[in-house]
Amino acid sequence: MGKRLLVQRRGRGGSVFRSPSWKRVGPAKYRPYNYEEIYSKTIAGTVVELLHDPGRGCPLARVKFEDGVEMLMVAPEGLAVGQRIYYGANAPISVGNVLPLGRIPEGTMVCNVEVRPGDGGKLARASGTYVTVLAHRGDKTLIQLPSKKVKEVSSHARATIGIVAGGGRVEKPMLKAGKKYHLSRSRSFKYPTVRGKAMGAYAHPAGGGHHPKGLTPAARTAPPGQKVGHIAPRRTGRKRGGGQQA
Repeated sequence: MGKRLLVQRRGRGGSVFRSPSWKRVGPAKYRPYNYEEIYSKTIAGTVVELLHDPGRGCPLARVKFEDGVEMLMVAPEGLAVGQRIYYGANAPISVGNVLPLGRIPEGTMVCNVEVRPGDGGKLARASGTYVTVLAHRGDKTLIQLPSKKVKEVSSHARATIGIVAGGGRVEKPMLKAGKKYHLSRSRSFKYPTVRGKAMGAYAHPAGGGHHPKGLTPAARTAPPGQKVGHIAPRRTGRKRGGGQQA
């Protein structure tokens, strides 16, 4: 009798693999979207505190606005406790301010960009990332994502001026296994991971000794447990129309 593979245990969704979301500070998203409000007035707010959110690479800022509304936002680089930020279409272009994309000059680096107005922010939220505003075209704005892909979104979608704080975080090595262990606990991934061929034959299809298994590719539709070794390729055959391949 063998044992269940890691992918089988993960798929079952037990407590070991469940994300510890109860430890998180709260949802990092903009205040409720109001078209009239954002275009008719500029609301000032104060950064009350900067917080660490377990499992998140960048800090969060708790902002309290003069109308009593509070929000948690992804903190851009250079934001400080006590700093005044402004929310609205007529807010100045300075770090931490939140404006619709249509009011942000071309070439500006922004973060926490909404895909649709009112979704709270979806793009460029990881530490050190940013989106570049390329051009305005009618009711749409062209932006360049961290992947260098160009995307068209609504000009009414909100964005924060600046680059997300915490850049260069991944450049420092872990140095100790304990660091990686605590990171895995906060993000609910299993650590350490063991290679299948290093296991016994009872524990993994690729395990068990001296002869190389040479597993055949598994179908993309295969269930967890059978889907080990070489996974089926996304595509086969020679690429055509894309020029000479390197």
